[in-house]
Amino acid sequence: MQTKQNHIDFERYRRQILIDGWGAETQDKLRNSKVFIAGVGGLGCPVALNLTSAGIGNITICDADTVDVSNLNRQFLHAEKNIGVDKTTSALQILSGFNSGINFTTISEKITTDNVDELVADADIILDCLDNFAGRYALNQCAIRKQIPLVHGAVWGMEGRVTLFTPPTTPCLACLFPVSPVQEEIPVLGVVTCATGSLQAMEAILFLGGSRPSLSGEMLIMDYSAMRFQTLEISRTPGCPVCGHL
Repeated sequence: MQTKQNHIDFERYRRQILIDGWGAETQDKLRNSKVFIAGVGGLGCPVALNLTSAGIGNITICDADTVDVSNLNRQFLHAEKNIGVDKTTSALQILSGFNSGINFTTISEKITTDNVDELVADADIILDCLDNFAGRYALNQCAIRKQIPLVHGAVWGMEGRVTLFTPPTTPCLACLFPVSPVQEEIPVLGVVTCATGSLQAMEAILFLGGSRPSLSGEMLIMDYSAMRFQTLEISRTPGCPVCGHL
C-alpha cells in the first residue's frame, strides 16, 4: 500500500482490516469484486450502503422504479425531495457522496428473462432485493446459467429470510418456490428491511472475502417480533426444471 490512494483506503478501512483473519488481502479482494444489486428499495438500500461502506470496488444497481412517498418508511437512500426521481439516481446521490472510491453503475430497467444476462454481465455475486417473483425467477435462471452465487432476501411483516443459492451444492429459488406466490402489497417495517438487507450484505461480503458462505444450503429466518433467529436446512427438489440438470 504505497500510493496515496491506497493509503487513504487503508485509513478508511483500517478498523475492519484489524479483524482477525481479514487483513489487507481480504480488503483487496473486496476492492476488486463486482456485485449486482437487483432493486434499491427496502432491502436494496441497506445492501447498497453496507457494500459501499465495506469497500466493494464495483457496484451495479438496477431498479426500474421511481421514488414514491410510500417508500419513505423504509428506503432510507431516498429523500422526500426525490419523489418521482428514478430510484437508481436517487440512491447514487447518497452512495457516491458516501464513498467516492467505488465504481458505480446504475441501470433503470426492469429485469426480465430477455435482458437479465446482459444486465448482470460479469458480476461475482447477485443480490436479490426484489419484491416480485418474475424478476426473482429471471435472476435465478441467470445465476444458474452463469454459475454466479445468488443471495436471496425477503421480508413479510415482522419476518425476514436470507439464504445463499449456489446450485448444484444448494437448491435454487425454483426448488423452494416452484410456483410464484400471489403478488400482493407487502406489509413491512423499515427496521425489518434494514436488518434483513444488512444480513444479505454480510453474506455477500463473506463470499467475496473468501470466507465460507455461512448460509449455503440453509435459510436464515428472523422473527423480529420475538427477536428469535433460526436456520433451517433447505434441499434441492429432484427434477427441478431450472437446476435439475446440474
